[in-house]
Amino acid sequence: MTDLKNELASLRLEEPTERPRSRIWIALAVIVLLVGGGALAWRARTAFAATEVETTRPSIEQGGAGAQAGSPLLTASGYVVARRKAVVSAKIQGRLAELRVEEGSHVRENDILARLESDDSEAQVRRARAQVQQAEAQITAAQAAIRRAEADLAEARRQVGVNERLTREEILPKDTLDASRSRVAVLDAAIGQARADEQRAQAALTQAQADLRYSEALLQNTVIRAPFTGVVVKKMAEVGESVAPIPPGVNLSTSSGAIVALADLETLEVEVDVAEANVSKLTDHQPAEVQVEAFPDKRYKAELRQVIPTADRTKATVMVKVTILDKDPNLKPEMSAKATFIEPSAAPEAGAPARTTILVPQAAVVTRGGKSHVFEVVDDTAKIVAVTTGPTRQDRVVVTGLTGGETLVMNPPDGLNDGDRVSMRSRR
Repeated sequence: MTDLKNELASLRLEEPTERPRSRIWIALAVIVLLVGGGALAWRARTAFAATEVETTRPSIEQGGAGAQAGSPLLTASGYVVARRKAVVSAKIQGRLAELRVEEGSHVRENDILARLESDDSEAQVRRARAQVQQAEAQITAAQAAIRRAEADLAEARRQVGVNERLTREEILPKDTLDASRSRVAVLDAAIGQARADEQRAQAALTQAQADLRYSEALLQNTVIRAPFTGVVVKKMAEVGESVAPIPPGVNLSTSSGAIVALADLETLEVEVDVAEANVSKLTDHQPAEVQVEAFPDKRYKAELRQVIPTADRTKATVMVKVTILDKDPNLKPEMSAKATFIEPSAAPEAGAPARTTILVPQAAVVTRGGKSHVFEVVDDTAKIVAVTTGPTRQDRVVVTGLTGGETLVMNPPDGLNDGDRVSMRSRR
C-alpha cells in the first residue's frame, strides 16, 4: 500500500512558478485595449456630433486718394418724366378761334399759344369803357355845380352884410334882410346837394372802372399763354372745338377740354419704384446712373433728388425721383429707364491714413437678441461675435467689429450656439 502511494506521487505534475506573473500581463493588456477603445469611441462620437458648416472670409477694401468710384447699391426701373409739366387749358369756356403751336413747338414763357372767340368780350369791354366815361362826365358836372353854388353863396353872404348895414341905418326894411339871409341858407344847402351828387358820381365811376377791369380780364382770358418755357408735347384741340377749364391733376392723355400739354425738357428726371426694404440704403443726393431702353449703350450721370414720403401698399414700393445731370435732347418724357444707385466715396483728408472697409456676405450675418452677430470658427469651435452693419453692396454688407482675417460661418443654423463644435468645408 505504501508503495502504491509512492508511485502515484511520482506521477503528479508540478505547477510552474511563473503562472502568477503571466496573469498580471494579461490583465494589463486587457486594460490597455479597453482604454484605447474608449478613446477611439469618444473621438468618433465627438467627430460625429460636430456641425458641418460652410465658411468664408471677409473682404478688405482700402480707401484713399486713389480710390475708385463706389460700388452699385441697387437698381430700380421706372420712366423718364419732366419735373415741370402742365396741361394748358382756357380759364373760361369758349370756342377755339386760333392755335399757333404744333407738337414739338418750342415756346417761351407768356408766348401766345391760342385764342378763343372774343366778340362778346370785346363788346363788354367797350360798354364798360362807355360807363366809365359817363361816370367821369357826371363827376365833372357835379364839381361844376359845386363851384357855381359856392360863388352864389359868396355873393349872397356879401349881400346880407350890405342889407344888415342898411337896415341898421333904417334905409331897408327888415323883410329884405330876412330874405337875403334865407337865400344864403338855400345856397348853402345847394352846395351840400352838389357835393353829394359828386360822391354818387365818384362811386359810379369806381363801379364802372371795376366793370371795365372785369371785362378786360374776360377778354384777356380768351388769350391762352405759355405758363413757362418748354416744348409742346401734345396737341389736344383743334380750331373750332369748344374748350373749357379743367381741374388739376388730370391725366395728360385724357384731358377733355384741354388745348396743349407742355413740358420743360430741361427738368427731365426719372421716377423709379424702390422696394421698401431697400429705401434705407439711399441717402440725400445719392449718385446714380440712368440708362434708357431707347439708348442702351448710353449712361447718364444722375443723383437722387427726392424720396416720396409715402409708400404704395399694393406694390410694397416707394417712389424715388432721380435728376438727370447729363442733358440730352434725345431724351423724351415717358421713356422706360433704369436707375442704378452708387455708394458715394468720400475723399480722405490730406495726409490721413487709408481707410479700411470690411465687407462680409449678408448670409454670414444673423440677428440674435435684436443685434447683428457673426460666428467665427476658432479651433473647430463656433464663437459668436457682435458686429455693427453699414451700407450694403450687392450681396455684401459693410461691418465694424472685425479685423478681416476671421473665418466666418455662412448661413449659421438657428440651433448653432456660442461654443458649439463645427467641422468646416471651405467656400470658394
